[in-house]
This record gives sequence, C-alpha cells and structure tokens, in this order.
Amino acid sequence: MLNRFNIHTNTNLQFLRNAKILIAISGGIDSVVLTHLCHKLNFNISLAHCNFNLRGEESDADEAFVLQLAENLDLEVFIESFDTDSYAKAHKCSIQMAARELRYNWFEELAEQLQFDYILTAHHADDNLETFLINFTRGTGLDGLTGIPEVNGRFVRPLLPFTTEDIAAYAKANKINWRDDSSNKSVKYLRNKLRHQVIPILKEINPSLLQSFQITLNNLNDTADIVEESTNAVLKRAIASIDNNHIAFKISEFKKVNNPKAYLFEVFKEYGFSEWNDVHNLLDAETGKQVFSSTHRLIKNRAHLLLSEIDLKEDKIISVSQNENQVETPFGVLFFDEADAIFGKRTNAIFVDKDVLEFPLTIRKYEEGDVFYPLGMTGKKKVSKYFKDEKLSLLEKENTWLLCSGNNVVWVINRRADNRFKVTDKTNKILKIELK
Repeated sequence: MLNRFNIHTNTNLQFLRNAKILIAISGGIDSVVLTHLCHKLNFNISLAHCNFNLRGEESDADEAFVLQLAENLDLEVFIESFDTDSYAKAHKCSIQMAARELRYNWFEELAEQLQFDYILTAHHADDNLETFLINFTRGTGLDGLTGIPEVNGRFVRPLLPFTTEDIAAYAKANKINWRDDSSNKSVKYLRNKLRHQVIPILKEINPSLLQSFQITLNNLNDTADIVEESTNAVLKRAIASIDNNHIAFKISEFKKVNNPKAYLFEVFKEYGFSEWNDVHNLLDAETGKQVFSSTHRLIKNRAHLLLSEIDLKEDKIISVSQNENQVETPFGVLFFDEADAIFGKRTNAIFVDKDVLEFPLTIRKYEEGDVFYPLGMTGKKKVSKYFKDEKLSLLEKENTWLLCSGNNVVWVINRRADNRFKVTDKTNKILKIELK
C-alpha cells in the first residue's frame, strides 16, 4: 500500500510534497495509517486531535494514544477539548452535526493561524460508498451522487482510492496499533447501519462492489461535467445584470431550454432553495411573487428573476446633525456642503434651501404612507405610487432610502428631490447634498 500511496500522491497530489500539512487524527485505524504513510514518505506533517468528551474515559484514552503516537513519531500535535453536548443543544443540532461543525471550524482556525497549506482527512473508498448511499436514501441531485471530493479547498483526502481492507492489511503487516471507537458499532446511526447491515449484503451480491462503484462515480462525474458546461452556457445568456443588491436573470433564457426546472435547479441550488416547483412556477407568476430559502430569495419582476440575499439586520435610522459634512450610509457616503449657486443636473446630487431644513435630518427606508412633492410637479404624491410609476422592482423599492426633515421627505435618494425644499430667489443658504 505504501508504494501505491506514493504513486497516487506523486501522480495526483504532487502539491502535498512541499506543503505544510495538518492531519486530522482520531486515533482510529484510518487516520493512524494515513499518519504512518505520510511520515514514511517524509511529508511535513503535524497532527490535530479533537476530544469531543462523548465517551468518558474512552475519549480521554484516545487523546492519550494520539499524544503518545506523536511522541513516537516526533511530530507536533494539537489537542482541543469540546463540550459537544452543550454545543448541540445550543445550536439545536444532532451530536454528529455538532461534532462535525466543531472539528472543521477548529481545523480551519488552526490552518489559518499557523499557516498550514492543507488539512488531510482519512476518508477512504468505503466512506465514499457510505456517503453515496446516505445521499441516495435521503434524495439528492447529481452532486450528491458524485462522491466525496478528493480536494476541496484546504481539505485533501488522499486515501479515497483505498479500501478498508487495504488499510487493515497495511496496519497488520506493519504492526500498527490504533484505537477502536465503540460508537462505530452502534447501528442507531444511519452510516453505521449502512456499514454493518447493508453494505456487507451488497458486497456479497457483488464482491467487486467498490470497483464497480468507482466506475459509476467516474461516469457520474463525467456527466456532471457535461451538466456544468451546459448550465454555464445558459447562465451566460441568462444573467442580465449584477449589482450590490441582486442578480437579474432573463426568464426568456430559461424558457428556451427543454427542461427549465432542471436548469433552475442547477443555477440556484447553491443558494439553499428546495421548493423547486415553486421556483419553476415563478417563470409564469405575476410580478412581485417570491420564493425563499433560509438565506436568499427569488423575486419575479416582469421579464426577470431577481436573486438577492435575505438581510436579517433591522433597518436603521441614520441621524445627520447640522454640523456634519459627510455621513456613512449602507448605500454610500452623503456629502453636505454649502454652495454659492446651483450647477449641473444629476440624480446623485440635489441643491436645497438650508434654512428650510429641520435638523437633525434622518435617513431611513420607505414606510407605508410616505408622501412627497416631486420636484418639477405640482401637488403631492405617495412614494409608493412614485415607485410604481418608475417601474421599480420590489428589491429596488426595498433598497431605496429617504432623506427626511422632520416628517417630510427631502429627497428620494438618488432619484427625486422634494419641491418644498428647492432653492428659490429668496434662498440665503444653498446646501448641496451629494451621494458618492
């Protein structure tokens, strides 16, 4: 196995040779064998062990074993102890998910702080099959059936081509000791149930199951490449615009393809959407119809779908005192300067009669019932009616701010000033307000 591991890393993971590497080690056979293989090949490695404090003395014994292994191999080792049960309760997640989040967050922190280039985990071919079956039983798209990625950012899994039998044979031949995790025997967890009850039957049906599975993975990954290429071609035509608030997609481009729902899935899956019938129905929905994920939303706006991130922060009100000459806002910087005369016509700047203003001014989002007197028009108008007449999308409305003097709108910022504050021949002080 050492020779095969050497050939595999030289051929496919050459970048590991000169890298500073952190190995995630539990004390189990897989991570211990990975450590020995990397040590034999003189990789620049350190060890990182998580004590999740879930199995009492057994967890502490695992930690002691890793410390001794590091001493025997003369390796640097990092140990972190977690209150996994409390974390799971606080974050309302399973113990397994809590342990996963805790260890991966810690590995990333270690790598960032101590400048490790890569983090190695000991996932192998059997793990890959288990993950495939878990995703398959829960329902998934093509991505869930293409296997564990060998390289995913900092994380590298060099044992993926090797089976549990390969690893066990190497440990036995080289008289390597390891720790057995008693929780791995419990079939209350889905992964263990598949490992101990389902996969042995599949291997009995097909003794070459893992080799056949690898062929299937290769075929699925080839198909995934084709899907990605086709999706990118549609995406290139579909994206109409991108700004700080949203991405606009042309609905017509999705309607041109044979299976719009499939393309919608491929384009928007990374944003957490799951109700794909609702997403598909947006193509023919009325303007303003929305579909939400936990982090994003899609809005139908005439001929476009608008994708935006959900802002969980409360809209704040910004106060502007009479002495301030510039104010930071979520949409840019407002500058307040006295001027001698009016010059230029731009939507990003207005000139007002300073003496008419009531300080402090406020900057806030639109509220139901707001009215103003649009400059150049007679009479008042509801801000909502102005938005409608200007054909603003829901997102544009939500991201439009008002500059107010008391309860009166001075400026629908970057769009229209209010007639009541305009400069006249009786004005003594002209104030220029500009957005940059």
